[in-house]
Amino acid sequence: MNASTSARDDGSFATSRPFPYPATQLLNAFAHADRLARWWGPDGFTNQFEVFEFRPQGRWTFVMQGPDGQRYPNACLFLETGPQRIVIRHTVVPLFTLTIWLTETDGHTQLHWHQAFDDPAVAAAVAHIVVPANEQNLNRLQALLDSGH
Repeated sequence: MNASTSARDDGSFATSRPFPYPATQLLNAFAHADRLARWWGPDGFTNQFEVFEFRPQGRWTFVMQGPDGQRYPNACLFLETGPQRIVIRHTVVPLFTLTIWLTETDGHTQLHWHQAFDDPAVAAAVAHIVVPANEQNLNRLQALLDSGH
């Protein structure tokens, strides 16, 4: 069951989705570069990680390549990497903070995804990209978990 991403007036986007897996499996999909690279980003995108330090204040630099071959350099900091909460600060334009909460009940995990842009005007301008991209990102996470990899 998928929930849709909602755009808010404060420049943030939020979604929540249930996964039929323990929180540790979702955390591992974030914490290991080889796994994260396989699902991070919208449909058709691939990733080349340059630096990946999954720890508080750890750096994450990578290039996303779109299906058209265009390359998008990214730089982030992991602010938190706990078992129930991951906070990622995107440190290049567009500036935003992504907070992910994992709440496990009976071996199933509810993932809450909150992406807050520093500038609500920027968020409004990219909403037509962010809303479907965030859903595709979570669909790709689901597919990775379903595949057992």
